Amino acid sequence: MSGLHFEEFHVGQHFVHAITRTVTETDNLLITTLTHNPQPLHLDAEFCKGTEFGRILVNSIYTFGLMLGVSVGDTTLGTTVANLGMEGVKFPKPVHIGDTLRSTTEVVELRDSRSRPDAGVVVFEHKCFNQKDEMVATCHRYALMKRKMPAGTATGGKTGDAGA
Repeated sequence: MSGLHFEEFHVGQHFVHAITRTVTETDNLLITTLTHNPQPLHLDAEFCKGTEFGRILVNSIYTFGLMLGVSVGDTTLGTTVANLGMEGVKFPKPVHIGDTLRSTTEVVELRDSRSRPDAGVVVFEHKCFNQKDEMVATCHRYALMKRKMPAGTATGGKTGDAGA
């Protein structure tokens, strides 16, 4: 499935991503060691028994990456110029090994790029939920997206002065 171009998005557009994932010990171990994160909350079951959580916490970088990654096929596959940034990243509930995660995405803002008539900025609000429907992660992602036609052309999108 290919991603959408800037003109194909609209504010309020909502995606429920079909891909879900049950987090494994290997998932958590790989992301933790690949990022050189020695935090015992992610690696040491005995240490975690003495914490308020009582068991290993999944590294939040895994949760964040999964939340964004599962959105790509439905939204931006092959049509992203670049990610411009993420803001408001939050992890309101912990994720544990064995939790099954699902994600949604909503388009919250669209604007033209000031410097690139062939692209526009889409602001996505991503949310990730566990099997209990508790939100475990959220963020806003700013993506510079390709247009089908440059702004201002006969069949191109809107014009404006806001954006990247």
